[in-house]
Amino acid sequence: MSRKLLDLWVGIFVAFGLASVLFLALKVGNVSTNLSETYPLTAKFVNIGGLKVRAPVKSAGVVVGRVADIRFDPESYEAVVTLSMDSRYRFPKDTFALILTAGLLGEQYIGLDPGGDEAMLKAGEVITKTQSAVVLEKLISQFMFNKASEGQGDK
Repeated sequence: MSRKLLDLWVGIFVAFGLASVLFLALKVGNVSTNLSETYPLTAKFVNIGGLKVRAPVKSAGVVVGRVADIRFDPESYEAVVTLSMDSRYRFPKDTFALILTAGLLGEQYIGLDPGGDEAMLKAGEVITKTQSAVVLEKLISQFMFNKASEGQGDK
């Protein structure tokens, strides 16, 4: 094999390796190349925990959208989350939005539980039924406080 042919194969191998690393970085970074049409929905939560922009919105385990924006409403003191939903999927007006965690300490995402209403949510409408994130630190402190108060009752 000549030197030029060997250099060509090494170059192809390096280019393939770099393309693979770029692909994996985009996959891990939760960046999608989905070019389908989307429509916005909004939901208000008392506590969003560690929810981030670009987090998935799932229904029945299928990604049906992404978190597009998170802002704070100074009047209601709630987090306002804008969802960018795939236009292929429509949800009833009585859909319930929950902030869930993937695994015990995994990333947080929004889960949608569709209701039974015949009317569908339209672009720009608000999901009124929401459940905030479960904050692990809050649960632990409540457990510790309850155990401490039980211990004081014995004395």
